[in-house]
Amino acid sequence: MDWFAFQTGAIAFIIAFAAAVVFFVAFKYVYQWVTPYHERDLIRQGNTAAAVALGGALIGYVLPLASALSHTVSLPEFAAWALLAGVIQIVAFIVVSRFVYKALAARIEAGELAAGVYLASISIGVGLLNAACMTA
Repeated sequence: MDWFAFQTGAIAFIIAFAAAVVFFVAFKYVYQWVTPYHERDLIRQGNTAAAVALGGALIGYVLPLASALSHTVSLPEFAAWALLAGVIQIVAFIVVSRFVYKALAARIEAGELAAGVYLASISIGVGLLNAACMTA
């Protein structure tokens, strides 16, 4: 085993992983700031719809994040794709909640699981499309 090659690869891994975690956490906070309801409070109260909706948004963001990690060659390039992926996820939420399904936020706040699953599905679908487009 070439120890130097391993060290170089391990350092690159740690940097990429740390950058991905930073973007993930930043996305979570920005996304929660954009939504009209307070996921943290709703989830603490046992609101499954809010947990499912937030979980779907996080998965929907991580999918293109993973794709960007796999297809970029530099940290600045990864950062640009990560930022674009976050913007696309947030725009998708805004479009769905304000133009497609206006009662979405109220239904999630009321704990209606169907609304949470619907939003999670949209978020994951957008994330999959976003990730696939990064490979082109």
